[in-house]
Amino acid sequence: MQYDGVNMIKSSFKDKLFVKKRVLKDYISDSNKRTLILLAAISFVVVLTFIFIGLTKKNFDFNFPRRVKKIAAMILTGGSIAFSSVVFQTITNNRILTPSVLGLDSLYMFIQTLVVYLFGSSSYMVMNKNINFLINLALMIGFSAVLYRLMFKREGQNIYFLLLIGMIFGSFFGSLSSFMQMLIDPNEFLIVQDKMFASFSNVNTGILALSAFAITVIFLIAYRDIKFLDVMSLGRNNAINLGIDYNRLVKKYLLLTAVLISVSTALVGPITFLGILVVNLAKEVMKTYKHLYWFAAAIFISIISLVGGQLMVERVFDFGTNLSVVINFIGGSYFIYLILKESSR
Repeated sequence: MQYDGVNMIKSSFKDKLFVKKRVLKDYISDSNKRTLILLAAISFVVVLTFIFIGLTKKNFDFNFPRRVKKIAAMILTGGSIAFSSVVFQTITNNRILTPSVLGLDSLYMFIQTLVVYLFGSSSYMVMNKNINFLINLALMIGFSAVLYRLMFKREGQNIYFLLLIGMIFGSFFGSLSSFMQMLIDPNEFLIVQDKMFASFSNVNTGILALSAFAITVIFLIAYRDIKFLDVMSLGRNNAINLGIDYNRLVKKYLLLTAVLISVSTALVGPITFLGILVVNLAKEVMKTYKHLYWFAAAIFISIISLVGGQLMVERVFDFGTNLSVVINFIGGSYFIYLILKESSR
């Protein structure tokens, strides 16, 4: 009888504990959904404000299409950087790394500088934005494919060795770019200097459509295996023990990440610290391990950051600075904060 009483107490305690865990899980899930709805609403308001502020009947036909193209470029760029940064941090299991360490930003500047250095700023490859975009996209994707092929040719190759090689190539391309920039004509250097910072002005519609198509295809390819990222975040050994084909997924997602970063960089230019900023903020506000929530939150935060930042550049600073300068300053400061936070643990 006494034994039955003890069992009843244990059973009651387990039932209460299960109910509490269930309530807590439902509360966290509802909290994440409310957060996403709030971020989506803020993004929507910021986008509408950017499009319609200052519009009148006289300037509507001229300003409205230009603003819509800017918004489309910001959404595509923000979505690409947010998605690729979340994936990259999961693969590397590091919160202070972004795909920019692979050297693609430096390669972009090297290509732009090399074209101006060899052919001049008035050449067809510089003046024609479609050709310039395709050249940059093809070379950056080709470089990533060759790099991954060499690094993953042998089984068991460490992912951090790939990052090290990427950083070395990034420094190499940056040094070559600086050397050629010292040799070219000062007037042509101004053309190269404009490429150093992301610009959402005068976005080419043809490039925008091609970028949207490429990014949509990448998202559809990545979506099928996106659930495996939740397991991969546990680490390589744990993911393999749980039945994940870890090496195949790492190769796949690294290549998709390279394509996304190549498209966004070739579209508007490099924005180095945006990924660090939006992904870490997304992980702070979303209390979950599920990557779908992280992706959605990071994309919304990217849209808010880019559109809100561009709105401030145009309305507050009166085009006195560049959006990428503001983003890199805030993101760089947050990057230093993360390093100090990690080192203090």
